[in-house]
Amino acid sequence: MTSFRIDRVPFEPAALVEWAKEDPRSANWPVVYTLEGSKRIYVGESIHALTRMNQHLARPDRKHLDNVSVIIDPTFNKSVCLDLESQLIAWFAGDGKYQVDNANAGLTGSNYYDRDLYREQFRAIFEALRADGMFEGTITEIENSDLFKLSPFKTLNYDQRVAVMRIMEHLFEDLRLGRRSTAVVQGQPGTGKTIVGIYLMKLLSDIRRGVTIDDSDSDAVFAGFFTPENAALLADFRMGLVIPQQSLRETVGKVFRKTSGLSKDLVLSPFDVGQSADAYDLLIVDEAHRLQQLSATIAVLITKFKKINRELFNGDEQGGNQLDWIRRKSTHRIFLLDAEQSIRPGSDLPAHVTRDLEREAAAADRLYPLTTQMRVRADEDYIGYIREVLSESPPAPARFSEYDFRLFDDISEMRAAILQRNRELGLSRLVAGYAWEWRSKNDPGAFDIEIGRERLQWNRTAKDWVSSPTSIDEVGSIHTIQGYDLNYAGVIIGPDLRFDPATKRLYFVRESYYDTKGKQNNAMLGQTYSDNDLLSYVVNIYRVLLSRGIRGTYVYVCDPALRDYLHGFIPPADSTVAETRDEGPVLDLMHRSNMQSAGSSSILAIEVDTAPNAAAAQQPDRPGSPLKDHL
Repeated sequence: MTSFRIDRVPFEPAALVEWAKEDPRSANWPVVYTLEGSKRIYVGESIHALTRMNQHLARPDRKHLDNVSVIIDPTFNKSVCLDLESQLIAWFAGDGKYQVDNANAGLTGSNYYDRDLYREQFRAIFEALRADGMFEGTITEIENSDLFKLSPFKTLNYDQRVAVMRIMEHLFEDLRLGRRSTAVVQGQPGTGKTIVGIYLMKLLSDIRRGVTIDDSDSDAVFAGFFTPENAALLADFRMGLVIPQQSLRETVGKVFRKTSGLSKDLVLSPFDVGQSADAYDLLIVDEAHRLQQLSATIAVLITKFKKINRELFNGDEQGGNQLDWIRRKSTHRIFLLDAEQSIRPGSDLPAHVTRDLEREAAAADRLYPLTTQMRVRADEDYIGYIREVLSESPPAPARFSEYDFRLFDDISEMRAAILQRNRELGLSRLVAGYAWEWRSKNDPGAFDIEIGRERLQWNRTAKDWVSSPTSIDEVGSIHTIQGYDLNYAGVIIGPDLRFDPATKRLYFVRESYYDTKGKQNNAMLGQTYSDNDLLSYVVNIYRVLLSRGIRGTYVYVCDPALRDYLHGFIPPADSTVAETRDEGPVLDLMHRSNMQSAGSSSILAIEVDTAPNAAAAQQPDRPGSPLKDHL
């Protein structure tokens, strides 16, 4: 039985004094509270609630708030209150009904006695607040939302805290000494690079605004940066978060619009930077491996690209790429990247450029690696495992006891499983390599992907496809899913990637790859790409797709030989859709430390008698060169 109660009091002195007379815990007991206005909310905790309320009443920036909700429980202690405060901030930020007024000095996320039991009680507190109209969505709906997943109100893991701490220390040192700087945050998919970028924007914004950290928050991780000296260093500080992909850029813009201290105009495209009349003090570049070079693959933007180059490089319209624009237009820059997520050779920065960037940052002690997996809830290094499976040096077969990883021989069964997972948990989608023509783009009634009994269409929108109402009935491409999380991903590996059993090598089939911009030579820069060159980029695409699922990844493979090969590394699916395991909604993206895959038992291959369709079964007459030539 729950033991908490929620007292609701008008946010004005007389009412608070009367409330305090009724319960001695109002003056000497750990509580959590909210201060609410019509559109904004502040969440706090204190062991001296009445004194804390009087401090809030004295602050001009709290005048817009009208009511107080105080959560009191006889079993609460300081650690519980800090945890509940953090959880409520995250839920309110993800719900979107209110703009959260809290600063972000680093939520503690500390463990404590009986934390799991208290967190169950937090859910009951949430439901009580929701019943009073303070939340619009359910916990599952909130935690599946982009506002929640991309919120700056996160409890960072150890790697992320170290990276943010070192970045802040180095940045303020460089500002004091008047030095320019280039830094790199490097990490595989799911290590939280985007969260670090968003977190830094919020943290720097709060310091710049002169936000003060209360004494009760002095144990917050980054409280020491909230000083008048640092605020002065950030005076008139012009900064921005650069995101190359339009879909993710617009989604993050919505998050910034709902976050105190941030605004949508802080989220920039590389073209925004190139065309800006003024330079930036700091640019944080997310997915920096997706910055572009001049190429015919960006036909609609070629004129703009050349114009920016002429202005920045003394009339030379081929003088630079978007990385060069960032360098020219900023004093300090932080690149968030993973070279192995580059997916378009003709337009994305070449891999040697991003690797040079990493080496430059390392030489200046400005390379901050992230290694802890935040997305995938596996008990082993799942991301490393799938990268090795799709490499020239495959690993020993491994099982992931806490991760639902399965290979399907029937795409209809996989689709049924994804639909079931979506009914249970939401945010479960089919995604695929770009191995089918996008017919439905011009003919809404046409089907793009036909395999066996399934007739499917590509995504109808490229903007925030995951959250679009029709996405569950569609298949998302790499361009709609990179940078996003799913609870379950159903990955279709198309006939563009195949396996030669004789040479035991993966190879790329150009005729089955329909991303024209992804295989086009860059004539403007004199770059050509063979099938062998393109193989590594297509492998990167499937590695990214296979890393989207938080709880599980289901796989269907069109090429029978590749399917047989992968049966040695991915557990087979049951013939029926598995029942839901009793896991409950996701409370937070609890990280799992990277560990080496430990499984050593063999996984028996299953013979497949027939191909899903003729196109998938057709074997080209020449296999590609060894995959190791491209990785």
